[in-house]
Amino acid sequence: MRMSKRNTYSSVAIAAASLILVFILVLIAAPKPAAQDESSRLRVNVDLVQLSVAVTDHKGHYIAGLRPDDFSVYEDKIPEKIASFEEGNATGNRFNEIDLSGGGAAGRKGDAPEENAAAEGSKAAGVEIRQVSGASVFILFDTSNYMYRGFVFAQDAIADFVRSMDDVDRLAFYSYSRDLSRATPLTNNHYQVVAGVRHTVAGDDAALYNSLLLTVKDASRLTGRKAIVVFSNGPDNASSVPPEDVAELAQSTGTIIYIVSTRQAQEEPVSTAAFERMSRATGGKAYFAGNWRGEKRAFASIREDLGHLYQISYYPASNPNRGWRTITVKLVGHEMKQYHVRTRDGYRLGQQTAVTTASNEIPIGDFDAK
Repeated sequence: MRMSKRNTYSSVAIAAASLILVFILVLIAAPKPAAQDESSRLRVNVDLVQLSVAVTDHKGHYIAGLRPDDFSVYEDKIPEKIASFEEGNATGNRFNEIDLSGGGAAGRKGDAPEENAAAEGSKAAGVEIRQVSGASVFILFDTSNYMYRGFVFAQDAIADFVRSMDDVDRLAFYSYSRDLSRATPLTNNHYQVVAGVRHTVAGDDAALYNSLLLTVKDASRLTGRKAIVVFSNGPDNASSVPPEDVAELAQSTGTIIYIVSTRQAQEEPVSTAAFERMSRATGGKAYFAGNWRGEKRAFASIREDLGHLYQISYYPASNPNRGWRTITVKLVGHEMKQYHVRTRDGYRLGQQTAVTTASNEIPIGDFDAK
């Protein structure tokens, strides 16, 4: 009996000792409180914001050859540091002397010393000056029952626009009536795009804003210059989304919207106002052409605009604003005040970002602003 009790006591003592040992090991393995240094703070990773910027004088002529140092970018009035810079392919010859090996500008032939100094300043500031690249352009063609009149003329205008685009540009051709048809996916084969244009037929009611929203979503997956050129022959009478939703998504994804309407502005005041607001908010333009000559002029203007866009990108500075962020781009210098700057108004920060602690990244949402 005594031996049994002694064994019991020994077992209890061993179990207690084991628990104490486990507790000590847990305390040793537990992470110690970190000092309040940079490695222990929460950081929010925000994607690169890309801007397509047009600069014109009071007559609408494009201003070429500007440098990164000529621009100041603000987000919610917070100054931002430009990370990369390129000029549109229509003025690419102005940058044919760029030294890309060093990530900056080496100057152009005939530049004044002060201009070369400005280029070196951009290089020293860490701004990447890239080679010019083409834009990704989505053409969205109205094939609703509004298009019965002038359908062939509209096809001709779009086909000419496709043929006139530079070979480096990628094009997609979509058409819409009640539903969206992705006739030709994004490609640099212009013959394939023209074939897609020629195979369209007019049909049902017009759901422009529904189709445009889907097109913006397709464009949002791309980086660099991206634009949607809408050819519309009448008001929207079948969409379930308002134009404001389309404009906000386009702004948040850096997608420019151009609209060519075959109706004169005074004929459809409601649609006219919606088209102008939507295109202006994204950095694009709206055109109202009453005949095929006006359509061709509108497409020529869009082609020229795309070729003269500056591409500016930056990583947003620390900003507590989790909603809509306003973007402002200004030109630096007194002599620059005479020029007009056109770009998107801003973007809405997504509901999900990536929060990191030390080397661990924890996804807590879907941040898709570009």
